[in-house]
Amino acid sequence: MFSKILVICVGNICRSPMAACLLNEHLAARGFSVTSAGIGALVGQPMESTAASVLAAHNHTVPAHQARQLQLAHLQEADIILVLEKNMIDSVLRTAPEARGKVFLLGKWQSDRDIPDPYKQSRAVFEHTYALIQEAVDAWVKHLL
Repeated sequence: MFSKILVICVGNICRSPMAACLLNEHLAARGFSVTSAGIGALVGQPMESTAASVLAAHNHTVPAHQARQLQLAHLQEADIILVLEKNMIDSVLRTAPEARGKVFLLGKWQSDRDIPDPYKQSRAVFEHTYALIQEAVDAWVKHLL
């Protein structure tokens, strides 16, 4: 059974913590562990304030978060690795070629859709990103359960 999910974006302060929050809400009670990391993480930073505000506005409990840099050990421990953009698949595989076969786009079930980075953009962009993440998470939950 797949039980350890790793979500990866760039800074680990917007998209991946949002996606990890939503996945955890659906999957934690079923024995899944969902974490996140960044390819170019803003290490130690909390979730970006607009990302946290959007989650709260949609009645999600905003978790405590500190951005962390993606490490080889994270990739080795994960059963499924979900990335937000296609180019991140290559980055992951350069670090851990053995991860081939367990790296997927979060937007896989939406025609392999990238989910663009909302960092330093308007709240409307964050809302759109949230909607894309929510749709992708719902699809993953259906496929995992």
